Amino acid sequence: MKLSNETLAVLKNFSTINQGIQFKKGTKLTTVSAGKTVLAQATLKDEFPQDFCVYDLNQFLSVHSLHKDSELQFDDSNVIFKSGRSSTKYRKTAKEMIVVPPEKELTLPSKDVAFTLTEEDYANIMKTASVLSSPHIAVESDGESVQLSAFDAFDDSAHTNYIQVAEGDGKKYKVVFKTENIKLIPGSYAVEISFKGISHFKNTKDEIEYWIAIEPKE
Repeated sequence: MKLSNETLAVLKNFSTINQGIQFKKGTKLTTVSAGKTVLAQATLKDEFPQDFCVYDLNQFLSVHSLHKDSELQFDDSNVIFKSGRSSTKYRKTAKEMIVVPPEKELTLPSKDVAFTLTEEDYANIMKTASVLSSPHIAVESDGESVQLSAFDAFDDSAHTNYIQVAEGDGKKYKVVFKTENIKLIPGSYAVEISFKGISHFKNTKDEIEYWIAIEPKE
């Protein structure tokens, strides 16, 4: 099999969530962060022929890039990258060596907030958080408008940036995320948040979605 650019983009994104990953036979791929605070799931353009695990996904992708127009083959112990006269045997890892996602699919216990996060607004808040070194991102509403803010929840003297993303529905709230947990593939997302500690970001174009924990109230 060969990996499409779309699949490679998903794998690169998932490598930022967890370096280890469990591939399963078929087109669905799921990963979870080591701290179980982020879970991501995608339906790929390519179909994997068997189950196997990789200990270091970044290295796996680097090996793939070494071989122009790589073709992947599989045996009991290896993924074989083959291109022309060159090939690399890449050892699979045991499932027990990595953090694997739960078998049961996540669902939100409640849907207390819903809005669409545009690709432009997502890029804006993430760039601002990087420039300001903001460790937190909040979704907050004064009842009239919903804003994203990049800030430091533990330092009132730190810089803060705001961007309005939706009209309010009368509810007042502030939901806080760790910036390090927001690792979405660029795009627009339908966002749903449960005040019981979890959120759901579903890409409006591609079959990729993320469940991200919200921070407890301090």
